[in-house]
Amino acid sequence: MNKKNGFLDILDEELSKNFNYDYEINWDKKNHGIIVSFVLEVENLDNIEVEDTDGVSSTEDLLYEDAVLFYNPSKTQFNDKDYLATIPYDEQGLSREFLEFFSLFLQDTVDDGLSDLMDFLESEEKEFSISWDWDKFNAGDDTLEDTEFFKYPRY
Repeated sequence: MNKKNGFLDILDEELSKNFNYDYEINWDKKNHGIIVSFVLEVENLDNIEVEDTDGVSSTEDLLYEDAVLFYNPSKTQFNDKDYLATIPYDEQGLSREFLEFFSLFLQDTVDDGLSDLMDFLESEEKEFSISWDWDKFNAGDDTLEDTEFFKYPRY
């Protein structure tokens, strides 16, 4: 493992083990942020017309993309509404235990989201989004015993 890449490598390692959806990690060096984006695909067997956030209608299979941002509270500029969740990191970085917990929590959240997305196709609902349960996330985070921390990557 390359210490230079800090928690970036550990994040990828934990997602590879615990998250079974397509994902991508982007390192926004200038903005001191790390973005984990993922895609869900759902078959639209009944060719139901769905309009995306850009106002484009389609009866094709649904692709839903969302992202989580890891950010530096004093340096990163962002809009909360652009992300499923925004998670701060400090000078100490993030622990392996936290990143493992995050990847498992993201898996559960996206599993629920995929189920909700399939239900959405058969409902009269007008909008769909996945929800991040901050109470549950924070409660789980509070039980962690962090041992080894990995700093924000260097370049």
